[in-house]
Amino acid sequence: MSKSTNFLMTRRAALAGMSTLAAQALLIPSGALASQGPGGPILVEDEVISGGHFGIFKGKVEGGRFIRAIPYEGDAHPSPMVDAMPDSVYSTARIRYPMVRKSFLEKGYMSDRTERGKGEFVRVSWDEALDLVAAELKRVKETYGNASIYGGSYGWRSSGSFHSAQAPLARMLNLNGGFVDDAGNYSWGAQMVIYPYITGGTFTKPTAWPVILENTELMVFWASDPLVTGQIDSGPPDHRGLGYMKQLKASGKRTIVIDPVHNRTAEYLGSEWIAPRPGTDVAMMLGVAHTLYSENLHDEAFLADYTTGFDKFAEYLTGASDGTPKTAEWAANICAVDAETIKGLARTFASNRTTLNFGFSIQRQDHGEQATWMGVTLGCMLGQYGLPGGGAFSYYHYTSGGAPYGSSPSFRGMSTGEAREGLPAAVPCARIHWVMANPGAEYEYNGNTYTAPDVRLVYWAGGNPFHHHQDVNQLIKTWQKPETIIVNEIYWTQTARFADIVLPVNTTFERNDLAVFGNGTGLVAMKKIVEPLYESKTDYEIFTGISQRLGFEDDYTEGREEMDWLMAIYAAGKADAEKKGITMPDFDTFWNGEGIVQFEIPESEKNYVFLADFRDDPLLHPLATPSGLIEIYSKKIEGYAYDDCPPHATWMEPVERLGGAMSDKYPLHVISSHPDFRLHAQLDHTWLRNRYEVQGREPVWINPQDAEARGIKDGEVVRVFNDRGQILAGAVVTDKVMPGAMRLNQGGWYDPDEPGVSGALCKHGHVNTLTIDKGTSKLAQATIAHTALAEVEPYVGELPPVTTFTPVT
Repeated sequence: MSKSTNFLMTRRAALAGMSTLAAQALLIPSGALASQGPGGPILVEDEVISGGHFGIFKGKVEGGRFIRAIPYEGDAHPSPMVDAMPDSVYSTARIRYPMVRKSFLEKGYMSDRTERGKGEFVRVSWDEALDLVAAELKRVKETYGNASIYGGSYGWRSSGSFHSAQAPLARMLNLNGGFVDDAGNYSWGAQMVIYPYITGGTFTKPTAWPVILENTELMVFWASDPLVTGQIDSGPPDHRGLGYMKQLKASGKRTIVIDPVHNRTAEYLGSEWIAPRPGTDVAMMLGVAHTLYSENLHDEAFLADYTTGFDKFAEYLTGASDGTPKTAEWAANICAVDAETIKGLARTFASNRTTLNFGFSIQRQDHGEQATWMGVTLGCMLGQYGLPGGGAFSYYHYTSGGAPYGSSPSFRGMSTGEAREGLPAAVPCARIHWVMANPGAEYEYNGNTYTAPDVRLVYWAGGNPFHHHQDVNQLIKTWQKPETIIVNEIYWTQTARFADIVLPVNTTFERNDLAVFGNGTGLVAMKKIVEPLYESKTDYEIFTGISQRLGFEDDYTEGREEMDWLMAIYAAGKADAEKKGITMPDFDTFWNGEGIVQFEIPESEKNYVFLADFRDDPLLHPLATPSGLIEIYSKKIEGYAYDDCPPHATWMEPVERLGGAMSDKYPLHVISSHPDFRLHAQLDHTWLRNRYEVQGREPVWINPQDAEARGIKDGEVVRVFNDRGQILAGAVVTDKVMPGAMRLNQGGWYDPDEPGVSGALCKHGHVNTLTIDKGTSKLAQATIAHTALAEVEPYVGELPPVTTFTPVT
C-alpha cells in the first residue's frame, strides 16, 4: 500500500470498509498522516526527544515551532496518532490566559451557579487568579473544613513521572490540611475490586507472549480489541504488543473474537466472529460452563486442588439452588447466540490449550463484577491456569499486556504528602458526582458503609469529567452544587467551561519530564520541544504559586525547580538500579545524550507463566485469599449480604438490555467503544477528527437492517436519544456491528445547543449524554457505561454548527 493511497482513503474506507485499516496500527506508516497536519516541506533546525500516551518520538523544530513528530526508531509499530502531536500544541482550543467566570469575579461563591457552562469569562492576571484560588481554599477550609474540598481529580494526565497533575495537586492540598480523594478508576473499576476476593490480587501481568505463541492452540478475544487499545498507555508505550499480534497472525493459530462489533482485531487476524447481545456475557459464559459440566469436560482435579466453593457454584449452574439450569439453551435466550454455538465453544475450549482474553468492557456494565468472576470461574473449569499457553486473563489488550517486563528500577515522582486523620475515605471515582449531589447520605462500598461528604470546593487538574463521567445531563445539575470549581486545563473542554476559575496549563511538549516506557524496558527523557505558548504554566508552577500564598511554599517545593526534581527522581532511580546490579549513566549523560536508557528483559520474564508457582505447589505459593486458593465462592462477600453482588458468579438482570428491561421503548444498545484515533477525548480537538467524523459529527455505526427499518442512509446525520439525553451523530451503515446495536465511540467532545442547560441537544455526538450514572454494585461502585439503550432516527432540520472546539475569549 503506497503512502499516497493511505492519504486518499475515503471516510467510508477508513471507518466502515475496514479492509484498508483493519490493522491501522500495523499498516499505516508513521508519518503517513502528517501531510494532513501542520507539516509540509521543512528545513530541520532541531530534533528533540519526547513522548506521551501514544509513544516516543523526536519533535522536529523549525523557527521555534514544533512541526513534526518522528517516531522513535526502537518502536517497530508506532501509532499514527503521534502525527497529531504538533497540532495538540497549536490547537485553536488552547486556553491562553487565566480566566474567571464574570459572575464569580463579581460575586464570588455567591454567584449564580446555573451560569456555569454558559456564563461569560473575564481574563485576569496570574496574580489575580492565584490570589483568588488561595482565598477560596482558605475560606472553604475555615468555614467547612478540609472534608469539603474535593481534589481527587481523576483523569488521564501527563505520562511523565513529575508533571503528573494529580500528584502535585494532592501535595498542595495535603499541605493545606487535606482533601477528599477518589478511589478506583473508570477503566477496570469493578475488576480491580472483585479480583482480590477471587485471586488475592489484581493480577495485571498475564502469561508472556513468547509462551503464548509457542504453546497456545486457541486464542479467544472476548470483548477485547488490542489492535486499537494497544496503541496507547498511561506511560509512553513501545507497542511490542502489536508486534506480538503480528506474530500471532503469522502463526496461523486459531482465533475467536466474541464481540457485538466485528472489530479491528477480528478483521486483522481473520478471526471467527461470534456476536452476543451487549451486556449478556455472563449468561453466555454460564451456558459454556453448563456444557463443560454436563458433558464432564471440566477439570475436576484442578477444581479440587486449586479452588474453593465450586460445589456451591455448581448448585447454581445446574439449577439445584434456584430451579433454573443454566443450559446453553437458557443462555441462548438471553445472549441471542445459538445454543449449538455455545456448546461448540465449550468443547473447543476444553479440547485445546486455550487462552481466554477478556477486555475491560465486560465489567463496565451493570453488575460488572460478575463478568470478571465468571471469566475466572470458566478458566478454573478448563483447568489450564498455570500451564504454558492456557488460562483466562484481562490484559492482553492494554499496555502491551503479555510483552515481557523489563528490569527498570523505580522512578517515582514527587510525594503527595500525608493525608490528615479524620477526613472522609476516598470516594469511588465513578460515584463522586452522586456523592456531591447527596451530602450526608450513606452508601456502601467494598464491605463498608460511608457517609457522603459535603463538597463545597472542587479542584480538577489533569482530567475531564465532562468526558469520562456518565449521564452528562445529570452531571450538569450536580456541578451546580459546589460553591467553587477550579480547573487547571490545556484546552477549552466542557469541564473548563463549567468552572469558575480556569488556569491555563501547558502541554507535555512545553516542559521537561522523564518516564519509564514499555513495561519497564526503558527510560525516556521527555524534553521540552518548544517554549510554553501564551501565558500557560506547568501544574507545578501553579501549585507553587498557590502554596506561596497559603504559607507553605518551601515545604511544597523543597527548594527545587523543574530540573532539580528531575535530577532527584533520576538519582533515586539510579540508586535503586545499583541495588539491583543495574548500571545507569549519570543524569547529564542521559539527558544530554540520546535521552534513552534501555533495561534488560530477563529470561524469566520471557518465560513467565501466570500462576505457574501456585500450580506447582499451592501450599508453598498460596494466593492472598482467605483460603489461599482461587475463590469461586467468597464467604467474605457472602458476609456483606449485598442484594446486587452474590457470593459467586451469577447472571443478574441489568437495569436495561436488549430483550429485557426498556428494550420495547429503546430497541438499540449503545456500544461506547474505545476510539481508533484518540485516547478517550484526547486529540479530538486535532485534525485527526477529519479522518473519522461524518459531516463534522461523531460517527455512529448502524447495522443495515436497523438503518433500513428507520429510513437511515449512510453518511447522513441522525439523532440518537433516550430518556437521559439526545445527540447528533453521523451514520455509518455497516454490517460490522450486529443488528440491534449501535457503536458510538466514547470521547467525542460534548457540544450542547444550549450551553449550561441540562437536557440540551449535543450537536457533536458525546456518548455519555446517553449513558447511565449508576454503580455496578455495592461492592465496587464502578461505572456501567456499557449498559445503555437508545433509539435513532434521521435528523430533520437545519444542521447546527459544531462549536465545542471554538475557544472562549
